[in-house]
Amino acid sequence: MKKWAVAATAVLLLLSGCSDKEKANGPKEPVKEVVQEEVENEIPYHYPLTGVGSDTETDGRAVAVMVNNHPKARPQSGLHKADIVYEILAEGDVTRFLAVFQSEKPENIGPVRSARDYYIDLAKGLNALFIAHGSSEEAQKMLERDYVDNLNGMVYDGTLFKRASFRKAPHNSYITYKNVLKGAKEKKYSMDQTPPEFTFLTEDESKSLTGDEAKSVSISYSASGVFNSIYEYDASIGKYKRYSDGEQTIDYETKEPILLDNLFIIETTHQVIDEVAHKEIDLESGGSGYLLQKGKVMEVEWKNDNGVIVPVRNGEVVPFVQGKTWVNVVPTNPGLQSSVSFNVD
Repeated sequence: MKKWAVAATAVLLLLSGCSDKEKANGPKEPVKEVVQEEVENEIPYHYPLTGVGSDTETDGRAVAVMVNNHPKARPQSGLHKADIVYEILAEGDVTRFLAVFQSEKPENIGPVRSARDYYIDLAKGLNALFIAHGSSEEAQKMLERDYVDNLNGMVYDGTLFKRASFRKAPHNSYITYKNVLKGAKEKKYSMDQTPPEFTFLTEDESKSLTGDEAKSVSISYSASGVFNSIYEYDASIGKYKRYSDGEQTIDYETKEPILLDNLFIIETTHQVIDEVAHKEIDLESGGSGYLLQKGKVMEVEWKNDNGVIVPVRNGEVVPFVQGKTWVNVVPTNPGLQSSVSFNVD
């Protein structure tokens, strides 16, 4: 019994010593609580097409709009708020834009122009509501069989789509974002289909990008230069500015410049398929490309990943810098080497 009494006394003294030590140094914070606090301080949501963080939920359907790029349609409305813009040839050396909106909703978009089948495929890959005013024969067949949810200005001219008085047809059709939502509601289209997410660099990773210096790039679509695109990197803001036929691309209403974080240039086969020079453009097979970020250029490949065009290198997807992206598609004939020129100064 005496042995048990001595042992009990020793345990009590040990516990007492630990208690006194805790009082002197303060109790240690549980590791779980610290980790939980760090997680709570992180931005909880990120937009799928820009990677930009948000304190509020970022779900919701993208809206893809065919935007006119004829000189008589410039400057356009709403392009400065697009998450992604695809620039592709329509007929001849005339390019058009597919402007995709999800993280920002412009008040007014346009001028809206007619659809082509390859633009519709891009919208489909992003689960987007497709907006156009008119269409080619092949595109019309796709829209009539509900290949993609859509609103067409040929049906809603003067109602959802409005004609601007300061421009002449076919360069004067516009739609407000309010009317996009109104049209979706009328046709009972869901606006809850969040687009697939692109892969993005963290902000720290984007500061250590490697590649050849490329402060500006020129993309040739026409001998006249009317549809050529020039992008210049502004190191003071870390973004690219865009120019078309020597004029900076700005928003018609706000005069805000187009600023982008990623420029993705790809080449693919183009084939004229009829007497009015409509094209068949291969956006399935993959091929060569350039990716410009933070004033540097990297040679990449491109692939179609379930309807979404992404850059790849050594079989791995190359992440985008967080922010806005423009994708320029050029024909394999004459190809990237002839269509794209870089300036390192």
